Parts: sequence; structure tokens; C-alpha cells
Amino acid sequence: MASNGPDDFAQTEIFKPEGAPAQAAQNSSPGNVETLNIHFTGSGSEYFRIWIVNLLLTLVTLTLYLPFARARRMAYFQNNTFVGQDPLGFHADSWKMFRGYLVVAAFGIAYWAVTNFLPSFGWIALLVFMALWPLLWRASLQFRLRNTSWRGVRLAFLGDTKGAYSAMLPFFLPALAFVGLLPIDPNDPNVASVDENQLKIMFAAAGVIVVGFVLLMPWFWKRLKTYQHGGYAFTQERADFTATAGQFYKLYFKVGGVGLLVLAGMGTLISAGLVAFAGASMSNLDAAALSSGSWSVMMIIGGVVMALYIVVPLVVGAYAGSRMQNLLWSNTQSQRLRLHSDLRMWPLLRMSLVNWLLIVITLGLFWPFAKVRLSRLKLESMLVEIEGNVDDWVAQASQDPQGALGDAAGDFFGIDMGL
Repeated sequence: MASNGPDDFAQTEIFKPEGAPAQAAQNSSPGNVETLNIHFTGSGSEYFRIWIVNLLLTLVTLTLYLPFARARRMAYFQNNTFVGQDPLGFHADSWKMFRGYLVVAAFGIAYWAVTNFLPSFGWIALLVFMALWPLLWRASLQFRLRNTSWRGVRLAFLGDTKGAYSAMLPFFLPALAFVGLLPIDPNDPNVASVDENQLKIMFAAAGVIVVGFVLLMPWFWKRLKTYQHGGYAFTQERADFTATAGQFYKLYFKVGGVGLLVLAGMGTLISAGLVAFAGASMSNLDAAALSSGSWSVMMIIGGVVMALYIVVPLVVGAYAGSRMQNLLWSNTQSQRLRLHSDLRMWPLLRMSLVNWLLIVITLGLFWPFAKVRLSRLKLESMLVEIEGNVDDWVAQASQDPQGALGDAAGDFFGIDMGL
């Protein structure tokens, strides 16, 4: 369906900007494996112009321009992402995305209004939210994939509604359990008569719920990603997610170990500083010097604590982000198509440190440049292996309307939540 919006938001065409990767064509016959590298040709200066206009218009329109801004951003990044010699295409109608934005916004406003002005019905609003969220999530995945193409063929998301609820339900169980512990009407005068033993039982039950959720998180995450990655499809190839729950638990505990090591290292530095100060104080008992030294130590400790809030998330985030990308994409494959990811922690950590430093120095203006740099690093750490002749797949898909167009069920409202 043709877009009825302004030219600025018309459906994007597949193009090859200057600097597109030149790669020798390879003849692929059944049984042969062709390796396609992924390249990103975008630049920070180009994206900065898009970003600053998007930001200003979003502020001026009180966020109503947000879906149009998202459409422009997605089109830029996808059109500059090359798999082999061919870029990804982006075909979403930004006016459909605007309708989807209004639907999700109305839903969020209604939930906020009920929980704030009718707290007695807050648990009902929570149940409605849980009932609708898997549907919105599935519609978002359908919309995103259906409006992405490679070599002129649209991708698709084939996950069903039952699978969406099954994947999301474990994340809602703790909230449901907490709802069961709370009184239905917080304004009920009988609520104030809850005795101490009942409160202890409620807090103990809440603690068990939290601990159980933390311990089961890797399994929950594995179920979610199995549904998401297992629903991706291109032509007649549907992906299969082969990672196990054990791999998620292994990564989960490794991330925790890295966090503990970083904290231990920072703690060692603090202890060494305190010991050094104590030694210096013993050799100089002058009261004024001790007072001055105490302030110096307090400032140093304060600086170290602030550094903890910066360094720990960056180090743990770089380790977790690199390992999670590798785990997810290296285990996403179909019968004749396989993806591989080899994102390294240290390059990601160095780039993250530099990006955040420059973002702070430039008061946020380096953000679009950081986004481009990070996207290039993540994308170019991946490659695609294809067995057989892709031209045959494309020819077959072009003759099959369903294969070429995908499932349009989730496209009516244009719901995209950035998932």
C-alpha cells in the first residue's frame, strides 16, 4: 500500500551509497558455502544531521514526531548495513508507525491514570497490561521484520500468539505473585489491622519470590530468545535457536563473577589508599596535618565510589553485551543459513569508555557519533554463511506472494516498540 504521508517520510528505496563494500561475486551452487561479511557504511556526521532534526522536531511536537524520527533513524541504519554487496532495505510507512505510537501511548496513559487516580483498580490494570503486552510485542516483531528486506525480499516473523504468551508469562509470574500478596483495596480499613506475624510472612514470601526470579532469570531469558530468534524467516528459511539454558546460566554466572572481580579490584585500591594514609599519619601527628589529610582521604574515597558507579557498569556491560551478542547470533541458524558473531569485550569496552567521555565533554552532542561507532563495531563483528545459491531463493520468493510480502497481520497499526 502506498504511503499517503509527505515525501520526507516516503518508503525508502534500496540504494548503495559511496563507500559501499566492494566484494567479488561468488558462484554458489548447492553444497557450496558462501561467506558474507557485514559492513556498515554510515558516518557520524551524516547521522548527526538526522539526529538533531529528529530531536528538535520531537521536542517541538511534544513527542508526536517520535515515530517519524524512529522511521528516519531505522531507514538510515538499515540502508547503510550491507550483507555482502547488498544493503538492507527499510519499507515501513511512518504514518502507520504514528498510528501504532498513538495506540501504545493511549494504553500507557490509561494504565497511568488508573494506577494513580483509581488505585483500587490498579491490579486490574496490571492484569490488562500483562494480557496485552505479548500481543503488542509480537505485532512489533512482525512489523519490524516485514518492513526489512535484503536483495528485494522481505523478511518475516513467524512466531505465533501462543508462543508469545508462553515466552512472556514467566516474566509476569513475580508480579502476579506480588499482586496475590497485596490487599485488593489498599483503602480498606482492615488493611491497617494486619498484625506483625502476617507482615513477616508477606516479607518472607516476597523475598522468596525475588530470589526465585533472580535464579530463574537465565531460563526465562532463554525462553524469550528462543521464541524471538526462532521466529525469524527469510524466503523459505526459518531460523532455529540452538542455545541451551545451560549456556545462559554459564554466561549469567560469568557476568556476576566479572562484576565481583571489578568490585574486589576497586576495594583493594581503597584499602591500599587507607593503609598508606594511616602510615603517613603515624609519622606526622600534627593536628592540622591530620585534619587536612582526613579531608583528602574523604575526597579520594568519594572519588573512588563515584568511579565505581562508572567503571563497574561499563566493564560488566561490555563483557555481558559482547558475550550475549555472540551467544544469541551464533546460535541462530536455519538449514542453509548460519550467522556467526565474534564481538570482543576489550574493543567494546574501549569504545564505550571513549564514547561516554566524549558525550560528557560535548554535553551530549557526540551521541549520534557514538551510536554510529558502536553500530559499526557490533555489525562488523558478524558474518553470514549461506549454503546454496541465494539467487534461487530470491527467485522462488518473488514468485510466492506470501514469501515476498510476509504476514501483514501485525502491520495494520504499524506497532514498533524498538524490540
